[in-house]
Amino acid sequence: MKIAFIGLGNMGAPMARNLAAAGHEVTGFDTAAAPPEGVAMAASAAEAAAGAEVVITMLPNGEILRAVAGDVIPAMADGAVLLDCSTVDVASARAVAEMAEARGHGSLDAPVSGGIGGADAGTLTFMVGGSDAALAAAAPLLDIMGARTVHCGPAGNGQAAKICNNMILGATMVATCEAFALADKLGLDRQAMFDVVSTSSGQSWSMNTYCPAPGVGPTSPADNGYAPGFAADLMLKDLRLSQEAAEAVGAPTPMGQAATAEYEAFVEAEDGRGRDFSAMLPRFSGKARG
Repeated sequence: MKIAFIGLGNMGAPMARNLAAAGHEVTGFDTAAAPPEGVAMAASAAEAAAGAEVVITMLPNGEILRAVAGDVIPAMADGAVLLDCSTVDVASARAVAEMAEARGHGSLDAPVSGGIGGADAGTLTFMVGGSDAALAAAAPLLDIMGARTVHCGPAGNGQAAKICNNMILGATMVATCEAFALADKLGLDRQAMFDVVSTSSGQSWSMNTYCPAPGVGPTSPADNGYAPGFAADLMLKDLRLSQEAAEAVGAPTPMGQAATAEYEAFVEAEDGRGRDFSAMLPRFSGKARG
């Protein structure tokens, strides 16, 4: 396929490289990033999208996505598909889908899970919103970039699934870190804590797979000084998106609100920026009860 890839940062670059390595013709555009191996670079997003059968975007937020969509949609080949892999607000995803469909193009919102490691290895999970026809056209590319694709329904539902999942993740990581800090103060060994919780009713992905305590459980960012596998900054972004969506539809999310407030304090008022989101553990360990 002739593919355009807009946004070649930490996630986009390895995704584009994997597509090129599989034999696709990939033209990229980014305002700052160096070209990935096998990817030709264009001078603008519209130039990259000219005649493309699939245009893939991996962008920071909904405002930028809307602007880029306005540039690339008119340049795409007839009947092409806009495949957005960014994590943005649901309203922006649906607005971009309407823009694409008004020009006769397919559109998919397909945010990812799996982080930089998954992007590099081609093992991402895609949560997809959009039509069956658009998904069928993009499926061969999703299979190269990822290991699993879940069709969540019409436009915007991929973003809805992503923010709901990450609201759970943020809240459970806060609770897991709180529990370890409490265990420390109660004199409970962290390994004993892990051995009980990871096999009992308190188990979760945050505990069993991504344990925030160094030297406990499978290797995680906690064992690398909390260098980010998934940055606290990005968790805060996703939690804010979840709360914007909840506000828009009138959904009560008290635990989501509480997790958002904790990550806001950690990232914006403390030392959380640039650290893994599991670095909430040393944060709680160093605090007294308020």
